[in-house]
Amino acid sequence: MFFDYVVIALYFAGMLGVGWWGMRRARSKEDFLVAGRRLGPTFYTGTLAAVVLGGASTIGSASLGYEYGISGLWLAGMLGLGILVLSLVFSRKLSRLGVYTVAEVFELRYNAAGRLLSGIIMIAYDLMVAVTATLAVGTLFDVLIGIPRVPAILVGGGIVVLYTVLGGMWSITLTDLMQFVIMTVGIFAILLPVSVAEAGGWAHLQQALPSSYVDITAIGGDKIFSYFLIYFFGMLIGQDVWQRVFTARTQRVARYAGVAAGAYVALYGTAAAAIGMAAKVLFPNLPNADNAFATVAQNVLPAGVRGLVLAAALAALMSTASATILASSTIAANDIYARFSRKRSSAGVAANRAFVVGGGLVVIVASLLVQDVVGALTIAYNLLVGGVLVPIVGALFWRRASATGALASMAVGSLTVIGLMVAYGMDANAPIYVGLGASVVVFVVASLIAPPTERAQLASWQARLRGEGVPEASARG
Repeated sequence: MFFDYVVIALYFAGMLGVGWWGMRRARSKEDFLVAGRRLGPTFYTGTLAAVVLGGASTIGSASLGYEYGISGLWLAGMLGLGILVLSLVFSRKLSRLGVYTVAEVFELRYNAAGRLLSGIIMIAYDLMVAVTATLAVGTLFDVLIGIPRVPAILVGGGIVVLYTVLGGMWSITLTDLMQFVIMTVGIFAILLPVSVAEAGGWAHLQQALPSSYVDITAIGGDKIFSYFLIYFFGMLIGQDVWQRVFTARTQRVARYAGVAAGAYVALYGTAAAAIGMAAKVLFPNLPNADNAFATVAQNVLPAGVRGLVLAAALAALMSTASATILASSTIAANDIYARFSRKRSSAGVAANRAFVVGGGLVVIVASLLVQDVVGALTIAYNLLVGGVLVPIVGALFWRRASATGALASMAVGSLTVIGLMVAYGMDANAPIYVGLGASVVVFVVASLIAPPTERAQLASWQARLRGEGVPEASARG
């Protein structure tokens, strides 16, 4: 166990050291929020994959693999597919806009009220995703090396907040690249082959488990479809993901390196599901499937190596937590505080750092109260997709979309999702089905009834989509 502690201590020290180095590069607001918009293919692929892969992709996919088999890959698979489509279809438009947040798009295309309401929804989503990642940190420490959940959350969450405060996106990008390498080695090169070998090999897995465990659709068509609605569409519109797109040096980098990141995410989810299957053979009676990943790592790996795999899992979790804390604080500082405060001054680096600290404290406290990783993530994505997806797609692709339609759609979609989650529970499919449907209907009807967007504003928006009227660094091709 001593060697595991040493590996984890070195990992944490490395994160803080890289965060300190990132602070030296974060000299401006653009450096702090979007890494100066100058990431190349390697950094961009690593940071985009790392931000997507978190508690659900690691702990959740292994849990689903334990319960359903290889079809547990669908959760991360839909995340990867979403990144793929975002990169191929949306990234060029997003790169040309030269903005920092999703909420800015709402004011450019609709009005200031749209920016405020979408910002509130996006903050709630990002904070909840950060909570799931921080909560999973506590679970891993508790099961693997016996550190109680509460101090593990305080230490892990505190380190994430500290290196994010130091250098913002530059710190996160540099740590993400380290975490990407650790995740790749720890999951693909160590835990996957070792756990499958300990379970008797892939052929024995197939014999020992029910036949449904090698059926890619065993998890159920309704669950696959709900993952499509929640996670695929969530990847298209999340502030944490968009903020990564804004870091790309060119539109070409955002497009093709993003495709590579999407493929990696899907493969990662498949590996995690297979690890869950191995855990089912080795430990068939776990009281909580969420412990499958940590239990198999605890029991099949030697000391030191176990610490490296724990570091790999922590890398996945902490990269998501840092990204979503920065995303929520970026919106809070720039779309709400600076935009709607009396001074109406642009939030500089100091203000953004202060909001990172505030957001981080909220996440840590909430992580001490929440228990269900996948359930918490479902709440976040239900709210995001039900409330924000339709107005964003309308802004990018429908000239007749109006501010009235956007506001009505966000309000009705969000309230419907929340109400149905209260009535039917977090695991029900009804909230996202009905909420998204209501959002579409209200958006279209209200946009057609309301007066169209003024020609001058629409012309300005179309010019922005072409990359006109934005800083050169923000619209490179």
